[in-house]
Amino acid sequence: MSADQRFLPILRPGLDASLSPPVFERIGIVGLGLIGGSIALAARQAWPSGLVIGVDTNEVLEQAVARHVIDVAASDLTIVSEADLVILAAPVDANLALLARLPDYLERPVIVTDTGSTKRAIVAAASALPARLTFVGGHPLGGSTRSGIEAARADLFAGRPWLFTPERAVTDPGPAAGDPGAVAVDAAAMRLAARASREGATGRAGEAMARLFQFAEGLGAVPHTIDAREHDHLLAFISHLPQLAASALMQIVGDAAGEDGLRLSGRGLQDTTRLAGSPAGIWTEICASNADEIRAAIDALVGALQQLRDHVAERDTIERLFEAARNWRAVLVDKQA
Repeated sequence: MSADQRFLPILRPGLDASLSPPVFERIGIVGLGLIGGSIALAARQAWPSGLVIGVDTNEVLEQAVARHVIDVAASDLTIVSEADLVILAAPVDANLALLARLPDYLERPVIVTDTGSTKRAIVAAASALPARLTFVGGHPLGGSTRSGIEAARADLFAGRPWLFTPERAVTDPGPAAGDPGAVAVDAAAMRLAARASREGATGRAGEAMARLFQFAEGLGAVPHTIDAREHDHLLAFISHLPQLAASALMQIVGDAAGEDGLRLSGRGLQDTTRLAGSPAGIWTEICASNADEIRAAIDALVGALQQLRDHVAERDTIERLFEAARNWRAVLVDKQA
């Protein structure tokens, strides 16, 4: 297959005309890995009359077409020129490079979002986009230890948060990281979006936010807004640190126990180190783009472990640790239920 070969749309006759119209008639997804592929599957399921355009390598596109993940495919960005929504679903660094190239292919007003796990860099870079492109950073919190188009599934985002980082994060430094006031109140954000819809570029941003909320909800997700700085601070603790801690723990235990020792381990070790099965792939870029916040999170964990090491023989220390951990675990499980 040549590098510029495209697949024709997949015909889907006999669609039910009573189905609700798509939020975006034509969606262009650049990057058809786990997240991009799952968005495509969920969008085709939610809005069968819409058109889902995929951009990736020919090898990935062949898999995507074979699985009916997308309607139209190409290995170059030209194909997204008619999209109403462009989603950058490649790794963090690739998304930044793609964002810079989009103005060459999008000559009319288009909403652009991304799915990256860190937000400060891309939200800042989006400030250089021409006015016709309205960018809202995005991060769907659906994941898996598996990766690639073969792991994509339509229900990946069901009941899961989908975070949006509006442009205000670039122009307003906002509260310091860790300040509870840094997280935007969603209802207030939507009221502001509605009020802003009457005002030029701000109005386009407000309309874009409202449509992206509707889009995320249509895929089964629960949309929220959050400042880009607070996003990166929060994700360092709830996502990046758990991944790195699980990987480090598995390496330490494996080096100490060896193959024979690991054969004797129980389910507890498997459950605790589930994330250690994740491929390094996207994590190298996540760590590089959020290194300052991840270092702070690691410092907090190291401090807690040092405190535990110094008092591990003391009954009160262990009881306080387990009680606090059980309480927070109960909150986590309740919120995820």
